Amino acid sequence: MIFDLVKDFAFVLNAMPESHPRRRILKLLDEAIRRDIHFINRHPTTLFQCTWNTCWWYDCPDAAGHYVEPEGGWKEPPPWEQRRGKLFKMLAAWRSQKERGDHGFFWLRALRPPPLPLDSAQRAVLRGHEESVTSVAYSPDGRCIVSGAGDKTVRVWDVNSGAMLAVLLGHTRTTFSAAFSSDGRRIVSGSGDHTVRVWDANSGAMLAVFRGHEGDVLSVNWSSDATRIVSGSDDKTVRVWDANSGAMSAILHGHSANVCSVSFSPDGQRILSGGGYGDNAIRIWDTDSGAELAVLRGHERDVTSVSYSPDGRRIVSGSWDGTVRVWDANRSAMLAVLHGHSGKVTSVSFSPDGRRIVSGSWDDTLRVWDAESGTEMAVLGGHEAFVTSVSWSPDGCQILSGSWDKTIRVWDAEQRNVVPVLRGHKSLVSSVGYSADDQRVVSGSHDRTVRIWDAHTGVELDVLCGHGDPVLCVSCSPDGRQIASGSGSYRRVDNTVRVWDVEKCAEVTILRGHEEQVNSVDWSPDGTRVVSASDDNTVRVWDANSGAMLAVLRGHSAKVTGVSFSPDGRRILSGSWDYTLRVWSAESGAELKVIRWKQVGLVDSVSYSPDCRRLCSTSTDKSAVWVWDASSGECLDVIERAADVAAIAAGVTKQEDSWCALDCENETQVVSSVDQQMVASFIPTIHSITTARSGCAWAGGVANHLCLLQLEGDTNVLTHS
Repeated sequence: MIFDLVKDFAFVLNAMPESHPRRRILKLLDEAIRRDIHFINRHPTTLFQCTWNTCWWYDCPDAAGHYVEPEGGWKEPPPWEQRRGKLFKMLAAWRSQKERGDHGFFWLRALRPPPLPLDSAQRAVLRGHEESVTSVAYSPDGRCIVSGAGDKTVRVWDVNSGAMLAVLLGHTRTTFSAAFSSDGRRIVSGSGDHTVRVWDANSGAMLAVFRGHEGDVLSVNWSSDATRIVSGSDDKTVRVWDANSGAMSAILHGHSANVCSVSFSPDGQRILSGGGYGDNAIRIWDTDSGAELAVLRGHERDVTSVSYSPDGRRIVSGSWDGTVRVWDANRSAMLAVLHGHSGKVTSVSFSPDGRRIVSGSWDDTLRVWDAESGTEMAVLGGHEAFVTSVSWSPDGCQILSGSWDKTIRVWDAEQRNVVPVLRGHKSLVSSVGYSADDQRVVSGSHDRTVRIWDAHTGVELDVLCGHGDPVLCVSCSPDGRQIASGSGSYRRVDNTVRVWDVEKCAEVTILRGHEEQVNSVDWSPDGTRVVSASDDNTVRVWDANSGAMLAVLRGHSAKVTGVSFSPDGRRILSGSWDYTLRVWSAESGAELKVIRWKQVGLVDSVSYSPDCRRLCSTSTDKSAVWVWDASSGECLDVIERAADVAAIAAGVTKQEDSWCALDCENETQVVSSVDQQMVASFIPTIHSITTARSGCAWAGGVANHLCLLQLEGDTNVLTHS
């Protein structure tokens, strides 16, 4: 149904004149729905929620407080200042209608704008893969997309509607590469199971399995006449196959490391390959004889992607050295080095007309370059993790990308709109917490800052700077007047706990003593002490006012990742990668109890129930929350899926419903803490999630974006339904 709706949108938009007064609104609605189309297909009742959380924030007056005004002011008025039809008014009317006519209507409202506003270059988000997307490509007619992923599948998608057309099963390990043949009738894929497989693009039937590689097959490609297939592997070889018979026609030796990328020249007479760590070279081979014709050197790290220009006269390459390089294919000379990415470059491709280059990187962006001058033309941000693969549509109007965030995204290659910059963290949000009165949210990030937010409006209030390493944990004092934060990294620059004054936005004291990164902090109920856990295998207790170290609790044999005071302040609970939970006397530091159970895994976070009779813990794989009897150490319950451990701990002692948020199959679900019944869901998955004491609001991170959610509607209906 939802896929039919976007088809209708596309039909109307194609027929509607550019000057039509309602075309802009319809195009924005189309873009909004395509962002969450697969989620809406799973949960049709979330259509309003998804549309509101994107469209309302596009031009409502409240949006102004969330964006950074450019230096020198806006060159043209932002959407919320423009005098034309407003999306937010349409959404407000829709909401009023639903609240009047839909008894029991409830939904999750985002209290901050989405990371990427509407009217950007992003046109669609395709969700369905269960692991990182490793490869994306268009069909020759531009009507379909093929993708490969860590979930061992090859998937085929409809470009027009975004619908998933087929899931091709057969590989037994990660599918690293997939591509359509030039006639669009077949698909080739390469996998960590050491095989190359050929599929019928229409029926999805597996046509052939090519065996011979002795390592992961990292890259595959077709010759322009679809008669041959080339593959590159961890076994350091390039292999050429007859696409019809499956016979191996050549094994090309020369690389001294894994072969990361392979490609045919447009005329099929040459093969291009890029070598991995230590080799760092591009090699050109004669397709018929297998002779090595040239070696191109210049990259300082693994060459992850290579491709010819459409006329075969140039080569583009991407590397883990963070650069894109352009080469003369005939003279083997380096023509340009394109700098701009701040992370490893994973994928590169020429546009069909050869005038542009697109690259994808571990900095989570795509960049478009002028192929002649090397000028950076556009930066496309929106992915929530590393970009692994990029590809042009056959007409050069769109760009495709795949990412570790498990999504495929479609971009308008011509879009040049200036995208407003959202206030907030510049790197991964690692920890989030509410103040005791639910008025403030505090967050810590790998950008080394602690930020304070209004919990009701989502507006950023203050930025606390001082840490020299990523901030890994934060906690608000019981009276809400102070914040404790812990940091660290492999660099060991700043393995400290810092205490901040919220009102003055000033650093009060620095607690030094840990020898490795600080993973968790908590306050005693009376606010006089701070407890911290570290990779140095210790738990430490500090005087919050003087900064004096009061105790060092030793007993864990591996990094300590979670720590919590009991609600009465008499005990300290810690969890570690040594597969144990330990209970300590907060007064003497004596170890009182050790809970050992291998099935619990590497412990990630811990919490007491309000009555101190239960302990809760999560493991690093985020697969479950474990509930324990605090006296006996017996496991009482296992709640599947990742969740806010403190909310689960609070819920186990309640008879009435309270709500907690769970990470469930690439989405966030709000469930009853008592019986785990789902009441609402949200896309995408929110990490480091924490629950407000009201039980109806949540905060967490999506990459570098702080997400704040509020459960809207008649929660009494939920409680008694």
